[in-house]
Amino acid sequence: MQIEAVDLFCGVGGLTAGLIKSGIKVKAGYDIANECRFAYEHNNNAAFIHKDVAEVTSAEILSWYSSGAIRLLAGCAPCQPFSTYNQGKDTTKDKKWPLLYHFSRLIKEVEPELVTMENVPEVIRHKVYQDFIEELQSLGYEVFSKEVICTQYGIPQTRKRHVVLASKIGKISLISPTHEIPVTVKDVIGSLEQLRAGEKSSNDPLHVAANLSEINLKRIKHSKPGGTWRDWPENLRAECHKKDSGKSYPSVYGRMEWDRPAPTMTTLCYGFGNGRFGHPEQHRGISLREAALFQTFPISYQFTETPKQINFKGVGRMIGNAVPVRLGEIVGLSFIKDVSQQDSLTT
Repeated sequence: MQIEAVDLFCGVGGLTAGLIKSGIKVKAGYDIANECRFAYEHNNNAAFIHKDVAEVTSAEILSWYSSGAIRLLAGCAPCQPFSTYNQGKDTTKDKKWPLLYHFSRLIKEVEPELVTMENVPEVIRHKVYQDFIEELQSLGYEVFSKEVICTQYGIPQTRKRHVVLASKIGKISLISPTHEIPVTVKDVIGSLEQLRAGEKSSNDPLHVAANLSEINLKRIKHSKPGGTWRDWPENLRAECHKKDSGKSYPSVYGRMEWDRPAPTMTTLCYGFGNGRFGHPEQHRGISLREAALFQTFPISYQFTETPKQINFKGVGRMIGNAVPVRLGEIVGLSFIKDVSQQDSLTT
């Protein structure tokens, strides 16, 4: 039986693309960021609805599903209020906080057979998450939740995510890890065209590297793969690194290593000074295309309608905020496996 999905907080379609790859038909995605429309629709052949999830009704969600289909409602709400990047900050007034409650409301009203969400591991510390899980259980869902180490599933970055799967059909769980040996930086970007800082590929407009200031160019030339700013001569070190408060951030201005996975991709992953986002050997930060590949988007994935629309801040945000496509595929394969098992038990 066909599983059909609606993807709330869909962004440019990382989760949607993964679900489609697994064999699930995604009918529509909802997001408040209209700049994601082109990438979502162009790459996934699904409708993009520009709307705040707080204003979405159960009637419109229900209208997307075909009669007789197994309905999946996915909602990977923005992770910023829960992220370690906001440690010590007061995020209680962040407008993103209630979004998980709106997702919960739609689950209660739509009553889909299947539900999924993913977020940063820190989400489990918050009341909104506990309320969400309790609501699923009270509605009669079998609930599976787990912190997923992405490298174990072929995602080439050290990202960890908390994944929730819920089913009214029967028992549900994530499929077993698929990769004992992690996919490395070299596996993913080792064959791409070489670039200098500030240069763009003539073959792929997304394969473009941000410019570096004169001092940052000197810094990256002194940076070793897997090393830190402590490898630099004293005169190149930033003032903040000389303070005690700056000594605990050794990955900033770091280079990746060829034989290891990349770090977690963020919305600022194109910037050499924003983390361990330096290319392993070329004197530049990673390109937007390289970031997208680490997020397991296909190399053919288009993020803007024209090359002129590509800018680091906008496209970097699209890529960094996305659910890795491969993680979406793993979620989809998990649902298909367990639904098929339940089908075989009842026939």
